[in-house]
Order: sequence, then C-alpha cells, then structure tokens
Amino acid sequence: MMKLAVLAAAAGSAAAFAPASNGRAATSLTAEKSKAIPFLPNPENCEGYVGNLGFDPLSISEYFPVDYLREAELKHGRMCQLAWLGYVAVDLGFRVSGYPEGMSGATSA
Repeated sequence: MMKLAVLAAAAGSAAAFAPASNGRAATSLTAEKSKAIPFLPNPENCEGYVGNLGFDPLSISEYFPVDYLREAELKHGRMCQLAWLGYVAVDLGFRVSGYPEGMSGATSA
C-alpha cells in the first residue's frame, strides 16, 4: 500500500512539469514594450499625452482615467509645496498675527 501511495505521488508531481498540450504560447511576445521599463508592456491608456514614456509600473491607468491621475498629481504636488513652506516658515520663527497669546509657549512635542 505504501509503494502505491509513493508511486501515485511521483506520477502526480511529474505531470505538473509536463508541457502544455495546446501547442500555442500563453503569452504574446510581440506586444510593444515600455520605453521607461523595457520588461513591462506599454500602457495603452497613456498614449497621446505630453511626456508619455510608458511609465505606469502598477497599471494604475487601467483603473482610473489618466486625466484624473494628472489632476491629482498636480494637487498633491501643490499641497506638498505649501506644507514645506509652512514648515520652514515656522522653523524660521514666523508667527501668524492674531494667534492667541496664551498659546505662544505651546510646542508640538
């Protein structure tokens, strides 16, 4: 009985490595590749936009419109610029006029 179980396990594992019988390759090697990341396919949704180099490694453009992604990138970039400006201004000692005097000694720590 033990020999039969070992033989069945060996036959099953050998069948896992057998080639496919359909005769066709499952992937297409003729797809256009990205200029930015040569081992990934070129994202089709980014075509026609200025500065398109085919950089979309996570394929986010398949789930969201590219116009929305461009607008969100501009918004987040501008918010980061304002956050950096506020951090530097406070670090240099700038204070907002009208800030309550009772809070002047408060720290963020």
